[in-house]
Amino acid sequence: MRVYALKPERVRLYGTTVSGYHAGGKDSLFQYGYSKDDPTLKQVKVMMASLDPFGMPLVSDVVAGNAAEDKLYIPAVARVVKIIDGLGLLFVGDSKMSALAIRAHIHQLNQHSLCPLAQTGDTPEEMGQWVKAVEAGEKTLQAVSLEDEKGQRKLLAEGYAFERTVQTTVPSVASETSPAKEQALEWREQVFVVRAESYRKRLLDGLEKRLQQATNLLLALTPPPGRGKRQIQDENALFQAADSILKTYGVKDFLTYTFERQEKRQTKYIGRGRGNAERPKREIIRVRYQMLTVTRQEETLAAHQKTLGWRAYVSDAPADQLTLEQAVLTYRDEWIIERGFHRLKGVPLSLDPLFVRNDDQVIGITNLLSIAVRMLTLIEFVVRRKLQQNQEKLPGLIENNPKKGLDNPTTERLLKVFDCERSSPSI
Repeated sequence: MRVYALKPERVRLYGTTVSGYHAGGKDSLFQYGYSKDDPTLKQVKVMMASLDPFGMPLVSDVVAGNAAEDKLYIPAVARVVKIIDGLGLLFVGDSKMSALAIRAHIHQLNQHSLCPLAQTGDTPEEMGQWVKAVEAGEKTLQAVSLEDEKGQRKLLAEGYAFERTVQTTVPSVASETSPAKEQALEWREQVFVVRAESYRKRLLDGLEKRLQQATNLLLALTPPPGRGKRQIQDENALFQAADSILKTYGVKDFLTYTFERQEKRQTKYIGRGRGNAERPKREIIRVRYQMLTVTRQEETLAAHQKTLGWRAYVSDAPADQLTLEQAVLTYRDEWIIERGFHRLKGVPLSLDPLFVRNDDQVIGITNLLSIAVRMLTLIEFVVRRKLQQNQEKLPGLIENNPKKGLDNPTTERLLKVFDCERSSPSI
């Protein structure tokens, strides 16, 4: 057994769901909850903390699938602090970690946090003011770039930072003589107002797609008269259908439409038989509504487009320890822990879907496979670090191009080579 003294600077926290074909029960870990995988299946939740920069899982917690994810961060932080003895760790998480109670707890432990602010409470209004400060020229944007493999600088984001004071109340530590009480807590934190270029382009493309889809559906509400073409004959029905489309696609403020009421009048004799001059008649009026135009509100749309791509990150780390560029690049590496989840849930470990029945089996197999993730990430990190130190590349890892060398091989590629050699007839 080898014991390593871990002295990392950053720990990433992230949660995921694992589905299973189980009926579960009221007290079971398997419960229905929000899931990006398969919402029709019951699930469990896994909260994991991993070490930067190689993404090795440090702790993992398995809880019920309907548990609120924001309540999982504080227990995970507590377990990490017990394992790693030291102060000033930077805990990196997603917007669910931005709850004030979580940030306060991490600050109380003399550790630091970095996370994007969730768009709840006063944040949307504050975010609008922070973005307007840029448009008014009150704030100067700092560019954050990254050099690609060809040595070219690529713009990642632009933003600025400022400091503010945060105040809240937290429970004090209880003792045998005095129970826990509420106490005031105050600290300074940095706010990074950032516009990510790729995120902005993705939002612009999505907005354009929604605008086009909504326009097409609005025009399709009133097809030309014909067999099987249902017509809208009531003005309120047209309003309801159009508003439903605009709300569904989130473009109500950006599109307006015009329509007209069309009438077709027809005179018919009352009753059967041939008509004559003295026979009574009645006039039949058929009404339909026709959508004429769908127009974009260019001024409103342009103002909204300027707000896209902006996010606010907060951290209580001092400015000399965490700059704007470092904050952007640090959060950008969130894929490191997500890659561990891909390995855990997919190839090669295939935890999802779960087929074990009992809760203790769920916890056991999850923790067991998390050890496998540790091995995969550690082997990969050590090999890549050694290759970069020696400026070497490993050939023979790409099946269709064995002569090509890699300085960033995955553990899966390395193990595949050993497996092929083991199964070779010559051995």
